[in-house]
Amino acid sequence: MIKELVSIIMPSYNTAQYIGETIGSVLAQTYTNWELIIVDDCSTDHTEEVVQPFLVDKRIRFLKNPKNSGAAIARNYALREAQGKWIAFLDSDDIWFPEKLEKQIAFMQRNGYHFSYTDYRICLNGVYQPYVHIGPNKVGKIMLYHYCWMGCLTVMYDAEYVGLVQIADIKKNNDYAMWFEVIKKSPCYRLPICLAYYCKHENSLSSGSKMKLIRHHYILYKDALKKGTVTAVLLTMNNLFWGILKKFLCKKKIRTN
Repeated sequence: MIKELVSIIMPSYNTAQYIGETIGSVLAQTYTNWELIIVDDCSTDHTEEVVQPFLVDKRIRFLKNPKNSGAAIARNYALREAQGKWIAFLDSDDIWFPEKLEKQIAFMQRNGYHFSYTDYRICLNGVYQPYVHIGPNKVGKIMLYHYCWMGCLTVMYDAEYVGLVQIADIKKNNDYAMWFEVIKKSPCYRLPICLAYYCKHENSLSSGSKMKLIRHHYILYKDALKKGTVTAVLLTMNNLFWGILKKFLCKKKIRTN
């Protein structure tokens, strides 16, 4: 079987401390027909110096936004540059298991799926949490309005089927906005295997008050999805409800010997 090209979308901003390990997890993939498109958002640390030695691998490209513009603009830029049939996402401080691409593509090809996600585990400040984060086996448009079930680092879709995706310029939840675009073409199916580590750090936690986080969800519905004020408020409240449920229903404790 011909191995189709995977375009890996990686926005970066001031992740010099982590991006080398992240790129290493891409280089370690058992599925080798990929291109990694890194779009740097005017980092002020030495991210570029860390990336530079990896550029000897011609599968890796390092692009830059002309000015600091946020992750949405960086992802849009990378998506316009992507040449692959498959689009996958990996932020510049997260980690994939070596079999991530191989197993997920096989899952999608075997079932004729165009949009999928996998389970993942959180690494908080270097400590691996004793849970695997899971979600519904099938996410349709209504389920997606309830909550963003898919971890960005686990998502993959068929670009030939879905087409070019470009998202609204919102500072938070721009990956969530992207899934709303993709789900217009296809439901999202879960591969129930943990294939990634979502790494959280002191300087990258979803910081700010609960009210700020609520406000960002309102902006998603109001500005990115073009909902009216009342509808955006109701959807935000609904999202909070499902977010509480997710804390209890979508964690699977890891058994240790």
